[in-house]
Amino acid sequence: MKTPALPVAIVLAVLSLPALAIPMQGRVAVSYKNDVLPIINDYCLSCHKPGGKGYEKSGLDMRSYESLMKGTRFGSVIKPGDSFTSVIIQAVEGRLHPSIKMPYGIDGGLSRDKIKLFKEWVQQGAKNN
Repeated sequence: MKTPALPVAIVLAVLSLPALAIPMQGRVAVSYKNDVLPIINDYCLSCHKPGGKGYEKSGLDMRSYESLMKGTRFGSVIKPGDSFTSVIIQAVEGRLHPSIKMPYGIDGGLSRDKIKLFKEWVQQGAKNN
């Protein structure tokens, strides 16, 4: 007797659901207010506000969550859930042209742990939390 393919596929799909949740287990949600905003205030805001060099060149205003999510005059810099292609992560990791590695003028850039926090926040959906 043949086993119908559809019921077997459904059972396999249901059994694999817990495996999809494993990567989030043990990870703490990254908070915009408590984790990301202090990094922005310390390393980004001096340039990325009206009157700052970064704002004048790109239009990126990082004074608020809403203005950060708006992005630059060239487009968004954050794709919630996709830290790899988010321009802001590419900039702090140095994956763009060296002239726009962020934060500008800081030798070595952000520390690995600060970059990791920023990446996790974006990967977790870049929430205003």
